[in-house]
Amino acid sequence: MGDYIQLEVLDKKVEEFPDGASIPKEKKAIFSVQGMTCSSCVGIIESFVSNVEGVISIQVALLQETAEVKFNPLILSEDDIVEQISMVGFEAKHLVQAENNTIVLNIGGMTCSSCVGIIENYVSNVDGVIECRVNLAMETARVVYDPDLTGVRDIIRNIEDVGFTAQIPSQNFDDTKNIQKEEAEKLKKNLIFSTFFTVPVFLIGMVLHKISFFNFLYTNNILHGISYADSIMLCLTTPVQFLVGKRFYVNGYKSLKHGGANMDVLVALGTSCAYFYSLMVLLMDYTSEDGGSTVGMKTFFDTSASLITFILLGKYLEVIAKGKTSEAIKKLMGLQATKALLLTIDQNEGGGGGGGSDNKTTTTILEEREIDIDLVQRGDYLKVLPGSKVPTDGIVVSGLSHIDESIITGESLPVSKKSGDKLIGGTLNQKGVLVMKATRIGGETSLSQIIKLVEKAQTERAPIQSLADKVSGYFVPSVITLGLLTFIVWLIAGSSGVASDYIKASNSSVFQFALRNAISVIVIACPCALGLATPTAVMVGTGIGAQNGILIKGGSHLETAHKISAIIFDKTGTLTTGKPIVSNVNIFGNLNNNNNGNNNSGKINKKTFFQMVASAEAASEHPLAGAIVNYAFEVCDVQSTTPPLSFESITGSGIRATLAPNNIEIMIGNLKWIKSEGISYDPTLTISPDRSINNNHHHNDDDDDDEGTLSHIEDQVRRLESDGNTVVYVVIDRQLMGYIAISDQLKPEAHATITELNKMGICTWMVTGDNPRTANAIAQQVGIDQVFAEVLPSNKSKKVMELKKMGHTVAMIGDGINDSPALAEADVGIAIGAGTDIAIEAADIVLVKSDLRDVITAISLSKTTFNRIRFNYLWATLYNILGIPLAAGLLIPFGISIPPMMAGLAMAFSSISVVLSSLHLKTYQKPDIPIHSRTTEETRQRIHKEQSQLFKKNKIIFESSPTISSKSNNKIEKLSLLSDHDNIV
Repeated sequence: MGDYIQLEVLDKKVEEFPDGASIPKEKKAIFSVQGMTCSSCVGIIESFVSNVEGVISIQVALLQETAEVKFNPLILSEDDIVEQISMVGFEAKHLVQAENNTIVLNIGGMTCSSCVGIIENYVSNVDGVIECRVNLAMETARVVYDPDLTGVRDIIRNIEDVGFTAQIPSQNFDDTKNIQKEEAEKLKKNLIFSTFFTVPVFLIGMVLHKISFFNFLYTNNILHGISYADSIMLCLTTPVQFLVGKRFYVNGYKSLKHGGANMDVLVALGTSCAYFYSLMVLLMDYTSEDGGSTVGMKTFFDTSASLITFILLGKYLEVIAKGKTSEAIKKLMGLQATKALLLTIDQNEGGGGGGGSDNKTTTTILEEREIDIDLVQRGDYLKVLPGSKVPTDGIVVSGLSHIDESIITGESLPVSKKSGDKLIGGTLNQKGVLVMKATRIGGETSLSQIIKLVEKAQTERAPIQSLADKVSGYFVPSVITLGLLTFIVWLIAGSSGVASDYIKASNSSVFQFALRNAISVIVIACPCALGLATPTAVMVGTGIGAQNGILIKGGSHLETAHKISAIIFDKTGTLTTGKPIVSNVNIFGNLNNNNNGNNNSGKINKKTFFQMVASAEAASEHPLAGAIVNYAFEVCDVQSTTPPLSFESITGSGIRATLAPNNIEIMIGNLKWIKSEGISYDPTLTISPDRSINNNHHHNDDDDDDEGTLSHIEDQVRRLESDGNTVVYVVIDRQLMGYIAISDQLKPEAHATITELNKMGICTWMVTGDNPRTANAIAQQVGIDQVFAEVLPSNKSKKVMELKKMGHTVAMIGDGINDSPALAEADVGIAIGAGTDIAIEAADIVLVKSDLRDVITAISLSKTTFNRIRFNYLWATLYNILGIPLAAGLLIPFGISIPPMMAGLAMAFSSISVVLSSLHLKTYQKPDIPIHSRTTEETRQRIHKEQSQLFKKNKIIFESSPTISSKSNNKIEKLSLLSDHDNIV
């Protein structure tokens, strides 16, 4: 379970790779482009540059005069792209970005998606700002800028200029919580203040005039033409309108000043219409000769105060609800330990008493003290008590315990830890006491990297959100236009007598009736719901993924995953465990005596054979090489290897090396490559029984007379490959000397995963460099019908492209460096958490637990989240489509109308309903996919049946260790089953 610690380099760029090779990967660069005048210029540049070999994508921004180009750095450089843009008549310059040219800011004062557009449009036009992305749900802005042209202070000042607050987020999680708490408390105080004044206004305006006891409030005047009721409502509404409502005026003014319009404009406009109309009525009554009319409701003070109070209530509840959407990231941040127990130790090497050879290292704890987690250094020895958090990533030095890693990996069962095992910072120690050595600290830890990845994912917007962003730009002006149109229509209808019955029924004048409906239209429309539909769902969805050990690197990937129609699986390390072992060896042929200097008959024994093979393979980092070297040391009694004089790795084929001291040339690789090098079977080649690992080393000399022919070798290889073994051939001094079969166990969940994907209608493919026979054998075991075999690593991405051209949305699942180009090429790249750093970096989704069933969970979560986004948009759209006509009075002839204060209440709760809808995703349950019996019970039965048949018709040979010592006690190490046709006596 410790392999997923490798997640600590998710955001690091690795430029150098084994063997000095550079792996193709995607790179992004920003260019300034001068000379563009219209959208045609944009089309010319994008069309020309996108066709240049090595360019992955290009996006040109006319207003910003920039071009963002994604390209393959192995084919193109930034200077090449500048030259290509210049060829079509435009002046281009690469904007070199500094290392720390991205800042994330906390934004305050945003109310709807219009606010997002205002900030992005204004800040993006600031000189030096390359990109500005605002997340409404998280209330953050991610700004990419050129530090030579602008800085953080300038960016913050520009955000404040458009009516919002901006500050650098605190690195302390408690400070972040305090900021959110302060915002909620501020809203709560304003809400209490507003409610205190609004309740009496509401009662006087809507309730008390119906009670005879309070008639004096409406019939007696405090001033000429002004009743006690109106004067009280004026006094109570004014502080609500201008003290509590000040934020709407200020923010609305700033947004209009910079060419935008947000929800604050609608609130300020609607409440101002009600307030100033009411004030105008009082002035008219005061100046009139008859003292005004006391019949009916002639002022809208209650509407003004109620609107502001209801909107504040909605905003307060929205802040609380939005806080719950980011609970996953908060839980992860809350896992970080704040203290650590530092040990000062003394290590002494001592003998075992009488001067024996067994020296032991004794560890003495000299001091134990508690320190702040920020003071922990790499290499420190730390003590982890039962029930406490593991302070940082490290390795167990001593002790035995169980660790609850569920919050990181989603694995519910505690994981046993002993000396040498890896620990993840933030996980919970259960019963035992552990002493650990810190290996990664601060921002390097797995938990810190996961938090950083999830935060980045939640700030990136999904493509579907672009529609809401476009709508928000026209929303507020359209609503104001509809409100004005409503006022004019009802004014005309009332003056002409068409609506006189409805106006009389409402106890108001024509002007009041038209104004009330216009105010209802303005305040019921809500752009907030549209703006929150996507980001809140993405936040909850990515958080749920993180809790289940699935790291999704952005809303776009979460959205794309639900469209996946084809998945390509890498074989080694993805479908298999990635821990291959040597399963069979056959040695044949004779060494050239002139080269090896041996005086024997030229035959080569297994130890000598593996001494040379291991010396060559030790220089390779391929998993198969590791299996061969381990076999040489553990089984063949090889004590050491000799570094090769020269070494060459042929990607996807094999290795070539020259060994000292006799310059022996050795080649190890697949048959296709061996043949391409001009090496073929000798027609007279025979096989001696003592060359097989399935024979006793202390064989009878008479056995040398029993020989098999070339057909026997081919039959054995064919049988091994049919069983899923990978067979590599060994050539020494251009003579074929033998082969080595290597097997890699299938992951127990592989078949269950493929079966479930097939049920979902998703096409599954396997891509591997193995020969077709081995590849098909593995594919059949897991249930994959379509295989790409003998594919070089560099061509894996081409197979992805082939499926994309067929119309598929393709996911690639891999774990190795050679998978990274294909992971980047796929619509969704999925990396195994225990894989290489490069694969994890290139992927869009990371499976922390390395459990293939999480592929199903990722797709299922994507579908659930995207369906929730669709529902949010549907609800927000229907709310406005139905609410605005109702507020305009479309159903007044049928006795249905929405007064302004009810419209304000509806607006306040529309955004809350969207957030609550997104929070419903928290009820998501990952699919329960049991490991099929095909990979467990049926496999055991099949193997048992095959072995039973072999026992009946084959001879059983027991193989003991090559060197029998008293310590081994003649223990039998291996049981080999050999066919009769192998001619074993």
